[in-house]
Amino acid sequence: MDAGCPRLPDTVLFEIFLYLDHADVLSVGLVCQQWRAVARDEFLWKELFYRYYRVSRDVPRHPGAVSWYDEFQRLYDTIPCVEVQALKEHNDQVLHLSFSHSGCLFASCSKDCTVKIWSNELDISLQHSSNMRPYNWSYTQFSQFNSDDSLLLVSGVFVGPHNSSSGEIAVISMENFTLLSRVRNKPYDVFGCWLNETNLISGNLHRIGRITSCSVLWLNNAFQGIESENVNVVKRLFKIQNLNASTIRTVMVADCSRYDSPDLLLDYEEQLAASSSCPVFDLGSDSEEEEAKPKLPPEPAVQELPDAGGVPAEHGLQQLFDDIMEGRVRPAMTETELETKVAELFVRNRTKPPEPNLLPTDSNSKTKYLIFTTGCLTYSPHQIGIKRILPHQMTTAGPVLGEERRSDEFFDSLDHVIDIHGHIIGMGLSPDHRYLYVNSRAWPRDCVISDPMQPPPIAEEIDLHVFDLKTMKEVKRALRAHRAYTPNEECFFIFLDVSRDFVASGAEDRHGYIWDRHYNICLAKLQHDNVVNSVAFSPVEQELLLTASDDTTIKVWRSPRAVRIRQARRPRPRKLLFSWLMNQKS
Repeated sequence: MDAGCPRLPDTVLFEIFLYLDHADVLSVGLVCQQWRAVARDEFLWKELFYRYYRVSRDVPRHPGAVSWYDEFQRLYDTIPCVEVQALKEHNDQVLHLSFSHSGCLFASCSKDCTVKIWSNELDISLQHSSNMRPYNWSYTQFSQFNSDDSLLLVSGVFVGPHNSSSGEIAVISMENFTLLSRVRNKPYDVFGCWLNETNLISGNLHRIGRITSCSVLWLNNAFQGIESENVNVVKRLFKIQNLNASTIRTVMVADCSRYDSPDLLLDYEEQLAASSSCPVFDLGSDSEEEEAKPKLPPEPAVQELPDAGGVPAEHGLQQLFDDIMEGRVRPAMTETELETKVAELFVRNRTKPPEPNLLPTDSNSKTKYLIFTTGCLTYSPHQIGIKRILPHQMTTAGPVLGEERRSDEFFDSLDHVIDIHGHIIGMGLSPDHRYLYVNSRAWPRDCVISDPMQPPPIAEEIDLHVFDLKTMKEVKRALRAHRAYTPNEECFFIFLDVSRDFVASGAEDRHGYIWDRHYNICLAKLQHDNVVNSVAFSPVEQELLLTASDDTTIKVWRSPRAVRIRQARRPRPRKLLFSWLMNQKS
């Protein structure tokens, strides 16, 4: 082919043949002779783009694109879909991958109970491996670099007395790979995350009843060895009641400072958000909350408690007990229903109200959101909770138990809740923290949850939802392509990652997947020999992607363009014959 011709897939060339009425042409060279004219034909490339990628015609061109030809070139030449290396240093399932912010390093966690640090150079190489078995860990499951890449948070499953399992977080120095501190973390799938350079968030769980509990989120100093009466190493952030066997899991922090200048705006379908099938509601509004809940079985005939201005919650609780003792509750409540009702009545007058004006009002806002999975109907995570972190809460300074609480503010309320109506199995933030991407497996549309210990069956298809954290609304339609097969009780987290233009996710169907964020189309499937648990884009080079699998390997994927560039940069070895002749002359 002519050197001046672009590197197009055969399927694209065939589309060009059809469009130019050259279906009888057998030589690609004839197309190349007309290339200068064809390459300038915007109408041609627009038609080819919509046909080849099957994009709806009401979707506009990417805002950063100069022409439709450039978009064609971007989507076939810059997707990290070429396997260039397979890393096999782990000897068990690889569960998670995370890049440093500089892109120079990445970490991997595995069922072999090690966390490995890799150097991202021309060829990726292992730099360090830490074995966590001496600390009674079963395996490592998650890692995250702090903002200046000086510390690494590693989360794992800790085996306690009598083989009870909980979680633990370790902090490792990147200067000399020494272990700086360890923090308990319960349940283990809270994972943990950094709030700032030196403070991390962990969780604890206190059982109140059989299906009622209290989650406490703690702010911890990474340097637990500090010796000062004026500096705490830990401080309580929030205390939240859990109903119906639910717990807080998968915490992450979103920084709101860049909401007015995102890398990519996803607003061409914002008008569809209002009719989204995924309800979004604010806990400050009772009417919206009721509308958003899935249909429940009829409530037992218990006296309804009026809101503010009516009977206080304490009187309502006493009234419920009196009604039960005197047989006025019909039909009889089960033990589970009674526990839930009592917990709801107790917490009604023991909860601090949500923060007003949740949405940031200016681009210089220092507001941060704590984001986590939770629920209200069953133990499987089916809601996303959002809690604003105020500036004075971002340090361990002050009383260990946080600000003083009145008796009527025993628990913290959530500032916002997003109901997914399905089992959440993954979450990830866009690089600008404007959008939240959520992997979920949907429940049946009209399902009824009568027992919190028996959640509805979940779909094999994984839905990838997108939420705008500035408006708290779902944008675009849910993406589909990847699948999962495990039932509720065995369901596990599948980590996703988001770059400037792409979003990638693992799946249980032995593939990783890549979608374009603007066009909402699946661009590539990346094959493994077993479940793909995690994916990670380089934060400085979105044409580099890592995938981790149960097949014990980490695969390195680069775009066709990056492969050509890197091959051109490699020094070419001198031919043996030429070297022999030169030696003979000398």
